[in-house]
Amino acid sequence: MEETLRYLKETEKWLTATNLDEEIKEELIKTLEPLKAYFYAPLSFGTAGLRGIMRPGINSMNVHTVAQATQGLANLVIDEKGESRGVVISYDSRNNSRKFAETAATVLAANGIKTYMFNELHPVPTLSFAVRELKCLAGIMITASHNPKEYNGYKVYWEDGAQLPPEHADKVSEYINKLDIFNDIKKLDFDEAVKENKITIINNDFDEKYLTEVLKQSANPDAIKAVADSYKVVYTPLHGSGYRLVPEVLRRLGMKSENIITVPEQMVLDGNFPTVEKPNPEFKAAFDLGIPLAIKNECDLIIGTDPDADRMGIAVRQNNGEYICLSGNQSGALMLEYIIENRRNKGTLPSNAAAVKSIVSSNLVTKICEAQNVKLFEVLTGFKFIGEKIKEFEKTGEYSYILGYEESYGYLAGTYARDKDAVYAAMIIAEMGAYYKAKGMTLYDALLELYKKYGYFLDNVFSIRKEGVTAAEDMKKSMANLRENLPKEIAGVKVCRVRDYQSGVITDLRTNVEEPTGLPKSNVIYIELEDKSTLVVRPSGTEPIIKLYFGIPSDNEENARKKLDTYKDALVKML
Repeated sequence: MEETLRYLKETEKWLTATNLDEEIKEELIKTLEPLKAYFYAPLSFGTAGLRGIMRPGINSMNVHTVAQATQGLANLVIDEKGESRGVVISYDSRNNSRKFAETAATVLAANGIKTYMFNELHPVPTLSFAVRELKCLAGIMITASHNPKEYNGYKVYWEDGAQLPPEHADKVSEYINKLDIFNDIKKLDFDEAVKENKITIINNDFDEKYLTEVLKQSANPDAIKAVADSYKVVYTPLHGSGYRLVPEVLRRLGMKSENIITVPEQMVLDGNFPTVEKPNPEFKAAFDLGIPLAIKNECDLIIGTDPDADRMGIAVRQNNGEYICLSGNQSGALMLEYIIENRRNKGTLPSNAAAVKSIVSSNLVTKICEAQNVKLFEVLTGFKFIGEKIKEFEKTGEYSYILGYEESYGYLAGTYARDKDAVYAAMIIAEMGAYYKAKGMTLYDALLELYKKYGYFLDNVFSIRKEGVTAAEDMKKSMANLRENLPKEIAGVKVCRVRDYQSGVITDLRTNVEEPTGLPKSNVIYIELEDKSTLVVRPSGTEPIIKLYFGIPSDNEENARKKLDTYKDALVKML
């Protein structure tokens, strides 16, 4: 330590020397540049909590930043007089997730807060469910969702089971900024705290309560029975927390155990995610090991969930025997149509049924709701906003929630949780696949039928990545530039309306009439074109990227893809 301090003092001496040779100074700064990323600025705590690369420093995920964040949360819990209600903690399969969960538990317990922690890794939706079931004031989920292996994160939930509201996130952030990361944190020894009942361990029998609620969301409980002998599914948890609960819910749904074929290499819990470049079921590569298994066993469907089992993606068999991945929008549209029609047939569809989608999700869902006489609500990106709608419906009784979804592969039916649930999504997609199999159709056939009924829709997402420590500032500049130079037309097609969710104003360029968006302020620009296409620009809240969302209705896929290419080229040039 003494040696290190000497090095640091000597480095500081050289950097601050007024007569240091300029070439040497430049070389020294370049050498220190990687270290700058560790200490450039603290990780920002927001409604999504923390997320960052696991490494030393304040701009990173490590036991010290986790402890500091937890002390900030503990201060909020104490402010709200919620010590006796407590906080529940879960974690996924990422490297250090268990260690970070234990760290958070010891800080909460040291602050006299009732603390629960799952005995082993569990999906995000079980944490959301547990907050509600145990009547806790808050919950913590240690996860970085589908980010690369270098990342981890710290998500905080509030008493309704949804992510932390902005006003509470601001308070936690204020507390964090006032805390000395080494001297102001209270901690206990984990094992001792467990022995003294200051930390209560939740065992797997708790899963029964959760699975009961998931199975209640079945739209047609008889669908599997009709084809149970021949209906086969491949499942991969991508080394993550869905490994137990997804196969279990499929069995309880009625599938035969031998027809649930898991990818053995990816059933191994490993935070290095050795079989995939990205542990994300949005990408076809996530199914590279599952597809040969599906071909060999003539399976109808491949299901994948991400490490914290809140997102689900699928690959479906076509009539030629090849498998094609469906997008989050395609799966969401299929789910909604299936749920509405089957619940209506079973007499379980409420007369005041309502669905919720994010503003960047497909307008195919809008057409489905219009035709099916189901009320559709649009919210900002982030499942917490869908959770807020559920809460609102429960309070007013005006609408009954049947499904919420985001194009980023997140789905939830039922009100037992307030975050996206890949266990539920796997169940309903398997049930839906069986329903169509009994009709002699694949899910791909069902999708084509959907397009015949409502028209073809092409939805696509493209990302512009910003690099380096100035990435956040660069994203702000790009968004500001687009606002200052909003186009009258894009690729020769007139712009009809612009929704600027930051200003909260929708402007009709044809009439110059303005109206409010009706949603909270957010750094999003939504462009509506004369041909009914939509282009949405939004900086990511978790990665240094600007996301571009394209929604293109057309008479066929070929024409839609031509439009997509021209719109994408034009928009990228603007940014």
